[in-house]
Amino acid sequence: MDSVSYIKYNSEGISEEMQLDLYRRMLKPRMIEEKMLILLRQGKISKWFSGIGQEAISVGVTSALKNDEYILPMHRNLGVFTSRGIPLNKLFSQWQGKASGFTKGRDRSFHFGTQDYRIIGMISHLGPQLGVADGIALAHKLKKEKRVTAVFTGEGATSEGDFHEALNLAAVWDLPVLFCVENNGYGLSTPVSEQFRCEHIADKGIGYGIESHIVEGNNILEVYRKMNSLCESMRKEPRPVLVEFKTFRMRGHEEASGTKYVPKKLLEEWAEKDPIQNYLAYLHEKGLLLEKKEVVFKKEFVREIDDNLKLAFEESEVDFVESKELNDVYQKYIYQEVKSNSDTHNIRLVDAISEGLKQSMERNDNLVILGQDIAEYGGVFKITEGFSEQFGKERVRNTPICESAVVSAAMGLSINGMKAVMEMQFGDFVSSGFNPIVNYLAKVHYRWNEKADVVIRMPCGAGVGAGPFHSQTNEAWFTKTPGLKVVYPAFPYDAKGLLATAINDPNPVLFFEHKALYRSIYQDVPKEYYTLPLGKAALLKEGDDVSIVTYGAGVHWALEALEKQTEIKADLLDLRTLQPLDIEAVYNSVRKTGKLLVLQEDTLFGGVASDIAALVGEHCFEFLDAPVKRIGSLETPVPFAKSLEKHFLPKERFVNVLNELLAY
Repeated sequence: MDSVSYIKYNSEGISEEMQLDLYRRMLKPRMIEEKMLILLRQGKISKWFSGIGQEAISVGVTSALKNDEYILPMHRNLGVFTSRGIPLNKLFSQWQGKASGFTKGRDRSFHFGTQDYRIIGMISHLGPQLGVADGIALAHKLKKEKRVTAVFTGEGATSEGDFHEALNLAAVWDLPVLFCVENNGYGLSTPVSEQFRCEHIADKGIGYGIESHIVEGNNILEVYRKMNSLCESMRKEPRPVLVEFKTFRMRGHEEASGTKYVPKKLLEEWAEKDPIQNYLAYLHEKGLLLEKKEVVFKKEFVREIDDNLKLAFEESEVDFVESKELNDVYQKYIYQEVKSNSDTHNIRLVDAISEGLKQSMERNDNLVILGQDIAEYGGVFKITEGFSEQFGKERVRNTPICESAVVSAAMGLSINGMKAVMEMQFGDFVSSGFNPIVNYLAKVHYRWNEKADVVIRMPCGAGVGAGPFHSQTNEAWFTKTPGLKVVYPAFPYDAKGLLATAINDPNPVLFFEHKALYRSIYQDVPKEYYTLPLGKAALLKEGDDVSIVTYGAGVHWALEALEKQTEIKADLLDLRTLQPLDIEAVYNSVRKTGKLLVLQEDTLFGGVASDIAALVGEHCFEFLDAPVKRIGSLETPVPFAKSLEKHFLPKERFVNVLNELLAY
């Protein structure tokens, strides 16, 4: 094999030094992989996703990029990490789940990123990283930096919605993203014939108006030359480009899968196209690499691999320290209070949110707002009306209807040093962007110490006759997920101050805004910018009879009930934020009154009220004079007709339950 090349090479325009360097860059990951397969058989590592046979793609793409350009690889792209010069002991510790690995033992394999090397790792759901690349590229474009962002995916993931959303978003915004699709024949065991009907994956780009190319993925010189040319062009003329690399996966999806499902003849044909053996034969033929020098290269890598494996193996197993695990879920944020002044005006909730958002835009030049119809139209609730005139459409960006890609792009903006506020047109639509919120934004700091400086605004709630898909209040989906913060104001003053803090906080925040309160609730609100702390409940009324704990529209239902029944002396606690939750304020109130009623608009089972009731039962049992009561909406979807919606909501049932509790 090393005397005949089955691949035709053309070295025109590539220096001899670079030709040799490309060989070394391919050889290193191959030798690491061969060692890992030995260790896997010895039971010294737990899992391996092999990229043997695909090294030319990882190496060729990475070599064409500048070191300050981001690259988003996948399982089989070890050549990306080694070409960027990541210390091998760090990689080996990562794969063994050791503390000095990039994820401190919290994730495995290539599921990590490192800002030091401008590498942003994947998650198992694959698709979101394509949208993240869009956000990184958008940040470069907004900062007028002539840089390319490269993102990898396999042919299997091109069937995911995130792939199509990300391509469309990049096309609409002319983002300099190099979409690299490794078509290696199989998604685990499913051949391409059962995955899609188009002849080439590159054809998919054409439908989105994206320049597309097909490259022989095992030919290192063709990969490098084409990628180098494309990157130089994209830096001058920012635009997305889709490249399909024709290659093959010579081993299983991961080693336990095997390759029994692959026809033997197909494996033999691709074995003849091995990117390293063919290129080595070419270098021998051209006289660029003598066998003596080749041996030197291999000995250097053997020594480097063995020395760094020794370091990784000698490292002790990661220690569990509960406080450390809990403290790493969120990035540390020191709240800085900006006090309000006495100059106020009486405005609605919707105005307060708009005003707070506008003032945050004025204070943060790196803040970008994303959402459907938010520019000239001002959003469906007119919160961003006039923003595009003041801040420009670069920072107030209309998006296509693709929630998942936009959430991911917001994450990419954060990775590349910007802030993002995304408006879900309706909070109900968050289900279309659920995956990147709960699996990327929520987990990224815990996994590899990266912030997710993203606020997602959530117009929510019933009472406006909007039916099942425009009326949900789904905060419990997110209070359940470690790594997210959840804010739910009931008043204009709180909404403005809490929104400012949410934007300042480098952690992902779901900011719930009740639609029925937008234009019905007025309050005197400071005209200037101010902040309020997250995790602090507001005690609106004080009394010894009962504690009422609620948030959102429930606050106003409770106020109305107490105004009608003035004989009831209640502590009324507005939680304001649900994560972090001011549970101590609840405990303090219950210890005083001995009775607790938790009111929520959400359907009852599995909601915030259930956790509060459980916590009070655990920590304040001896102070209780009656069972803790919960009240929420009927266990149905939100109905449309007014008569149905009225009885769906717990407003009237709340009064009955309150009186029952008082009489207990």
